[in-house]
Amino acid sequence: MKILVTGGAGFIASHLVDRLIEEGHYVIVVDNLSAGRKENVNPKASFYKVDICDSVALEDVFKKEGPEIVDHHAAHVDVRKSVEMPVYDANINILGSLNLCELSKKYQVKKFIYVSTGGAVYGEPKNLPVKETCPVEPLSQYGVSKHTVEHYLSIFYKLYGLNFTVLRYPNVYGPRQSPYGEAGVVAIFTELILQNKHPTIFGDGSKTRDYVYVEDIIAANMRVLDNVGNGEIYNLGWGKEISDLEVFNTVRRALGSDIEPIFSQKRPGEIDHISLDSSKAMKELKWKPKVTFEEGVKLATQYYRELTKH
Repeated sequence: MKILVTGGAGFIASHLVDRLIEEGHYVIVVDNLSAGRKENVNPKASFYKVDICDSVALEDVFKKEGPEIVDHHAAHVDVRKSVEMPVYDANINILGSLNLCELSKKYQVKKFIYVSTGGAVYGEPKNLPVKETCPVEPLSQYGVSKHTVEHYLSIFYKLYGLNFTVLRYPNVYGPRQSPYGEAGVVAIFTELILQNKHPTIFGDGSKTRDYVYVEDIIAANMRVLDNVGNGEIYNLGWGKEISDLEVFNTVRRALGSDIEPIFSQKRPGEIDHISLDSSKAMKELKWKPKVTFEEGVKLATQYYRELTKH
């Protein structure tokens, strides 16, 4: 199949591109390289340095390549920056996504896979792990912008028959994650410990997230390529909470270090506790995460250790 992957030079989507090519698909990558890196892009993919906010350049890609499936990973993912710069966040996450929806409708794309966030759309839930039926009450502009597109996709599905599946991601980690972003706490801690610097934990270390290794996330994307999960939203997660302090200790253990963290003030827009119930994905997509946090951190830290040798 011809599959267009947005954000394909980034951490998660570059792994997806590799897997799609491995499985024999023709892959088109669209990325403006603001956060992604050209060296992450599989040389067998057709690469376009295009911003999803540039509807003219984006249409040229659709016209030329005629994708059958769009897997939309490109986004502004910095929660803190979304609080400070909501217009910037909405431009990319809402208007950029709308460009893709419009072009998918116009060029008769068979399926639109949308990456949403399980970590930010639910806000501070009363019960954990969170099911898809839980009220959506985001506490950040990022959560609002990601959720808004879910509504647009539902409308495009009802009015124009554009098939879609929404995957609400947990905290994803693994090789290629940038230690310079906001979301990649495993990468950030690893990088600093390798430099013998003290990582900062925002808050008292009790904040929890649901961590899933990147290869497990790719497996979920592969499951929904065909006529599976049309018009549906799926949480992806272990349904387990892992605290910031636990992440720090697991990374430190994997690196054989005894360095101590620094504690700082909690950041605005960040929720305290989240974990995602993925029983719907397990039942309907026959998907479940396989790589334990301990194993995943070993694989990730090994990757960063290798990088520092070069």
